[in-house]
Amino acid sequence: MSRTTLGYLYLTLAMMLVGSTVVASKIAAAGLPPFTATALRFALALPCFLVLLRVSGQRLPRPGLRDSALLVVQGLAGTAGYTALLMAGLRATSALDAGVILGTLPVVSSVVAVCVLGERPRPALLATVALAGAGLFVLQPAGAGAGPTAGNALVLGAVLCEALFILLDKRVRIEISPLALSTLMSAIGLAASLPFALAERAPVAAATPSALLAVAYYALVPTVGGFLLWYAGTARVGGTEAALFTALAPVAALLLAALLLHEPVSGRQLAGIAFVLGAVAVPALLRGAMRAQDELTP
Repeated sequence: MSRTTLGYLYLTLAMMLVGSTVVASKIAAAGLPPFTATALRFALALPCFLVLLRVSGQRLPRPGLRDSALLVVQGLAGTAGYTALLMAGLRATSALDAGVILGTLPVVSSVVAVCVLGERPRPALLATVALAGAGLFVLQPAGAGAGPTAGNALVLGAVLCEALFILLDKRVRIEISPLALSTLMSAIGLAASLPFALAERAPVAAATPSALLAVAYYALVPTVGGFLLWYAGTARVGGTEAALFTALAPVAALLLAALLLHEPVSGRQLAGIAFVLGAVAVPALLRGAMRAQDELTP
């Protein structure tokens, strides 16, 4: 197997694990409050990252005040905020809808970069926003109750948190290895979610076994294992090419929700995923066309 093919395999497996977090979150949310489940996730993942950090001989960075503040905001948004909002949203909406909404992450990241960080909009932005917006619109059928609408809004809030995490990472000046960053984010996520988890006063011992297993799976397989697979893949494949594999996450979420949770796939959800995948594909197609044009230009 060639180096590139192996990279594709690692990236595919990583995105399948990301998609599986929707199913795991749905199961966990049925038996645990959102912040309790969030705190448990990071309490399990953090020791694993610390062991990997020690085995690899890497050390945690010592950032200055500015970078420390950015890292804390990253941890609050992209770890604690993302997980808690996703868990809370899945208490009211289906895993199928949540998987489609999570697929809008690349588009939401672009919008946040333009609106919040003042980056120049790319030519394809309007098309991607329109397609992603259409995908979200068709998820809400006429006459839907307030529950699914609120749940979808919470999941979209989780996507916004993850977009902030991605974009703030570009603003950190100190160089931090992916493993060290994952360790820091797990520590910050645990510290941020623990007070809210204690306030929920949910006896973990009384939680359903399936909820506890789902949290353990989320912490150890997608969080730690997904990290290892993703960076093993990106080490063999270019960053732009690797980004295309993020489109597999919502597809995996859709398939796994149907297979494992037995949620019926409706026409609106298929239409939603089609619009979202189109939104992800537009920038890639335009980049490919521009490269081809540059190669033909003498």
